[in-house]
Amino acid sequence: MAKIIKLYPDQPHSRSINQIIEVLNNDGLIIYPTDTVYTLGCSSNSAKAMLKIARLKGVKIEKLQCSIVCNDLSHLSTFIKPLSNNYFKLLKRALPGPFTFIFDAVNHLPPAFKGRKEIGIRIPNHKVPSTISHFLQAPLTSSSIHHIDEVLDYITDPELIAEHYFNKVDLIIDSGIGGNFASTVVDMTKDQPLIIRKGLGDLEDFL
Repeated sequence: MAKIIKLYPDQPHSRSINQIIEVLNNDGLIIYPTDTVYTLGCSSNSAKAMLKIARLKGVKIEKLQCSIVCNDLSHLSTFIKPLSNNYFKLLKRALPGPFTFIFDAVNHLPPAFKGRKEIGIRIPNHKVPSTISHFLQAPLTSSSIHHIDEVLDYITDPELIAEHYFNKVDLIIDSGIGGNFASTVVDMTKDQPLIIRKGLGDLEDFL
């Protein structure tokens, strides 16, 4: 059964962060807030936890849709090929923010991502995931959790999240009501950025 921790952006208590890090370092699954929606994730270092997420979603691990959530740009070289100067400047302008940028992956990804040709990168403008990533000393993964009601895209209420995922994950972070708009997804594998899903972020503000 999942442990539920109340953790708000203005007061990410160290004791709570330590509990979260312990779960992540033991191949655990968590649900955590971002600047867009609540998301399902684990440590990017844990291939075992990634496999758990794939099983939970009923897909093979190589088909699992997920992105990397960093607290800054320092981890990029672990996952993506070197960027052009223009693309790096665009990331500096747009992040942290409600975007997922898709890049060509490096040939030697961490084991949890082995075989992927492309990978999504997120740096949310939210102190909870950035603090977790900082103390974990590694990015998190992010995989969307959708509402069981087909009318709504995402579950926004932590109490409903806990009700649905209580026996499926190890820890749920309650940071209050979340958003119902996902990140804007931008394909950065071509010469020009291409928006492949319009979400909360407006890329035009940063071009």
